[in-house]
Amino acid sequence: MSAVVNHRSTPVEDSFVDSLIAGESDYSPVSDYLLRSVHITHRQDSINWILNAHAHYQFHPLTAVLSVNYFDRFLSAAPASLEWDNGWKFQLLSVACFSLAAKMEEPEVPLLLDLQVSEPRFVFEPKSIQKMELWVMEKLNWRLRSVTPFDFIRYFVYKLPQSSCANEHHFYCQCSDLIVKTIRVIDFMRFRPSVIAAAAVVSAAGEGVEIPESYYEKVDKVLEMVRSCHQLMEEYLVDTCPSVRKQGRSDERTPPASPDGVLDAATCISCDTRSDDLQVIRTSGDQDREAKRARPNVQEEQP
Repeated sequence: MSAVVNHRSTPVEDSFVDSLIAGESDYSPVSDYLLRSVHITHRQDSINWILNAHAHYQFHPLTAVLSVNYFDRFLSAAPASLEWDNGWKFQLLSVACFSLAAKMEEPEVPLLLDLQVSEPRFVFEPKSIQKMELWVMEKLNWRLRSVTPFDFIRYFVYKLPQSSCANEHHFYCQCSDLIVKTIRVIDFMRFRPSVIAAAAVVSAAGEGVEIPESYYEKVDKVLEMVRSCHQLMEEYLVDTCPSVRKQGRSDERTPPASPDGVLDAATCISCDTRSDDLQVIRTSGDQDREAKRARPNVQEEQP
């Protein structure tokens, strides 16, 4: 499942889209996940680390979305009695989910020690991460090929008037940027992947594009959800995402004023900085790696 596809002229089979919609709930956290005792701060810290690592290695947009999908699905499937009040457990889970997603989507994946960038509080030995990976896959019933908003983008773009996306590659990048940014806002977790995709395409198209009635054919039963999701994107994401601002994209990027802004900008340039022949960037040399190992290290503990 590719994150950005440039084949608007080829329609997506309705039966294929129907099968994705029918199965998308199987690849989402359980419905009461947000009502549980979820550690919001630890979850946000974990997502921030995933996005930082994702930007550092300039991975595909889908890798970031899959990482958080695995993270939330694991926590929603874990026993309620399991105590996750310790920060290192969330960090270990973050690394394991990020590693699994990279292995699913990236042509080259760094070593597990090298994967732990952005100065994390804890650095884990490869065998500890591998044990966590196995536990995650077990809880996910080995279903790592998740249904994500990226699976629906081509279908919804095809439903738009052809004049609405003259620069096809840039339009797909706008949609991709919006989708990646949704994982930082917990409110978007109540929307299905198909709803997020439909809302992202409408947001990327802008106010001047007339959306045909046939656009909502596959999501007509949850039309209000699409509208709510679109409104949420307009309020939280569009103004902070350089590639989707209504006034257009500038060739010169203004440096963000805050650390949060830096992270926002990093998650918004995935299509610009990723090339087909991109080589995986390695972390700095042996001295830097030794310095990382000097920080608190969890090796054999099982969450």
